[in-house]
Amino acid sequence: MKELEELILPESLKYSEDHEWVRLEGETARIGISDFAQDQLGEIVFVELPAVGKQLQKGSEFGVIESVKAVSELYLPISGKVTAVNSALEEAPERVNSSPYDNGWLIDITPDDPAEAEALMNREGYLKMLKG
Repeated sequence: MKELEELILPESLKYSEDHEWVRLEGETARIGISDFAQDQLGEIVFVELPAVGKQLQKGSEFGVIESVKAVSELYLPISGKVTAVNSALEEAPERVNSSPYDNGWLIDITPDDPAEAEALMNREGYLKMLKG
């Protein structure tokens, strides 16, 4: 397991208490799990994601991620409609481990209210939460 100082936590992202991250890209919000979350889970072997077109509310479960150690639910950090899922994870779920912010992203949504993302933690706030 990584020490907190070893974690990759980009400044450009917002983070939820459930360890998901959000990157706003124009009209789209890309969502994944943090380096901390993937490190805690260990080797990821399966990812279940929602159907494109599904409308989801902030805090609702949008999928499941399974590792050799545990099965964890994924919770949406902001409300919106699913516009894309990372279908590459069906064949290669380990991408979440090797590249949680790039090749291992989970879903794209059109946010109902982009301001919800601003209420999430920045890098410093997320690190502070991890430190307890």
